[in-house]
Amino acid sequence: MRVSALSRYPVKSMQGERLESAAIGTHGIVGDRQWGVLDLDTGLMLTARREPALLMASARLVDAPHVHDVELEPEVLITLPDGTVANDDASLSAWLGRRVELRRAEPDTEATYEIALGIDDEDVAPWVQWTGPRGSLHDSTTAQVSLVTEGSMRSWEWRRFRANVIVSGPDRAEDGFVGQHLHIGSARFDVRKQIDRCIMTTRAQPANDREDAIERDLTVLKTINAERATFLAIGMMVERSGTITVGDDVLVAPTAPRVSTE
Repeated sequence: MRVSALSRYPVKSMQGERLESAAIGTHGIVGDRQWGVLDLDTGLMLTARREPALLMASARLVDAPHVHDVELEPEVLITLPDGTVANDDASLSAWLGRRVELRRAEPDTEATYEIALGIDDEDVAPWVQWTGPRGSLHDSTTAQVSLVTEGSMRSWEWRRFRANVIVSGPDRAEDGFVGQHLHIGSARFDVRKQIDRCIMTTRAQPANDREDAIERDLTVLKTINAERATFLAIGMMVERSGTITVGDDVLVAPTAPRVSTE
């Protein structure tokens, strides 16, 4: 298997950016899911599960200006559906019609999320809440980087699954990596889980300079639930930072022999 595409999503649930090469840090791809839109009235971090409009905006990282020759961390640039740049919380609040703030993940702060549970139609489903990991705005404490094969995505649009790493390979081939360790580029990962899918996969998404618009399609999730027991893609934790580049091989790390204590 080889890496065929890389993606980063700086703001949770917004459109992201394609990369030719990605730096891997302690929380995953550097800059991935590092910002989110906080609903000030509920205290919840918004996602496109509750607020589908988020998918219509896009986010990318831009280099911050140097100040007295000090290199600053990149900043995030958010473009709204009408092409304007949301440069403050007031712009985001006016667009979404609710009081929100753009928040960056903090090392000691956890965000709270919600999801429609149990059935395909979130309009009548019960909603539950959970707390995410510290240091990033990923949904799971056991999945900092997501990986999926081209075969598993079938003819579905890849953006529905918001995976970080897309690799060559047949349907379900990535599932065999769960419980193993992978070398990709100079980084190493511990593959912890299969990723279960939610209503996000059915959401409409806008066209961009590479792809056409995606229509709302409830059959995507119904098919995944029926044929794949809700799972598509795998979640990995970073064991060693490094760099991944399109074209890199995906290699299973050899298992260290057990040392007898007898």
